[in-house]
Formats: sequence, C-alpha cells, structure tokens
Amino acid sequence: MTTWVALFILALGAMMLVSNESGMIAGLDTATFAYAAFFMALLVYIAGGLVTRYGGGAGAMARDAVTWLALGLGLVTLYAYKDEITPIAARVVGELLPGTAMTVETSAGGLTEVKIRRRLDGHFTAKVDVNGKEVSMIVDTGASSIVLTPEDAKKAGIDPEKLTYRVPVLTANGRTVAARVRIDEVSIGPLDRTKVEALVARPGALTQSLLGMSFLSRLRSYEFSGDFLTLRG
Repeated sequence: MTTWVALFILALGAMMLVSNESGMIAGLDTATFAYAAFFMALLVYIAGGLVTRYGGGAGAMARDAVTWLALGLGLVTLYAYKDEITPIAARVVGELLPGTAMTVETSAGGLTEVKIRRRLDGHFTAKVDVNGKEVSMIVDTGASSIVLTPEDAKKAGIDPEKLTYRVPVLTANGRTVAARVRIDEVSIGPLDRTKVEALVARPGALTQSLLGMSFLSRLRSYEFSGDFLTLRG
C-alpha cells in the first residue's frame, strides 16, 4: 500500500512540475519542490517498510528509533568535540600502553607537550616513528645520538650491510663500533624533527634501539618527573 502512495506522490509532483508555468509551486521554486516531493515519497516508502517489519509493534519501533537517534547524536557530539577529546583519549592509551606518546596540551603559540609513562622495569620506552615506521626505543639521555639496531634500521629503510662501522660506542654489552647515518624524519606523537643524526650499531651490540640526544636536544625541553617523561616542542 505504501509503495503505491509513494508512487502517487511522485506522479503528482511530476504532473505539477510539467504543468507549471510560473516557476513557483506552493511557494517553492521548481527545484526545491522536486526535491521535497522526492524525499516525501521516500519517507512514506521507508515508514511503510518499518511498519510492515514491526507488525504494528509501535513500542519496539519507537525504542529502536530512540536508540538510533541517541547513537547519531553521540557521533555528532564526538565529532563536535574531537579537539577536546583527542588529548584525553591519548592519555588513556598512554596509561594502558606504556611507551605510547600522550599529548597533554597544545598551546596557542604552538607549544606541544607529550608525556610518556615509565615501564614496570624502570625504563622510559617511546614508540618512535622513524621514516614512517614504528620503532620501540629506550630513552637514554646518556647517549649522544639515536642508536638503531640493524633490525630497526632496516625497518626504517636503511641497509645495514652497506654501512661503514667505524664510530666507537659504549653499550651495556661493552665497547663496539657503529655506523653514522642521517634519518629523514623522527617523530614521537606530534613532535617531529627532520634530518636527525643517528648511529646504527653492529649486529648483536644492542637488544633495543636508543633515543638519544640528537633528537632530545632539538626539542624545546624534556623533564623527568616521577613516573613520567615530559617532552616539549
């Protein structure tokens, strides 16, 4: 039945458009009237389908309508407050996944703060994007440079086999040599720096890459406080 009503609305609207000579129908211009007729027919068709589906169960239909309306309003609200919610979501992720950058604040002057939570083993480990690839690094202010393991270097697009290892370094496993490289881009959350000096350790010299001063010194500041490392840039 509703299908025929919808078709009748479309047919009536078409007839009025064809016979119209003034350019206005029911106070609307012809284009607006055509859209209104189409959406009215569509609404009637959909409403009829809902009634048929719920078999006259007005309560169930109203309940589902309210549920979808609430979901829609929730999505609109989240989108409207995305700038305020994003930092909160990042902090929650940082609490659940130590090492994940947590954006704390971005001021009008462009100063961004990022916090990283200490791991259970006492280290501050950051998830760093190196040339667009995620690398887990131990924050080490005693290291003059970023030091990558051969595996992490390869992940970032650096071929360890083509490097010359002649820079002496001291690691937890003793003295070794490393190769000097330059990384195109290094970032922790919204803090990013380009053309960063780094070293690639020889195979077996490191178990995990180190985030050293060649990156940290290019930030505005960094601060250790309790279980958190705050980076400002």
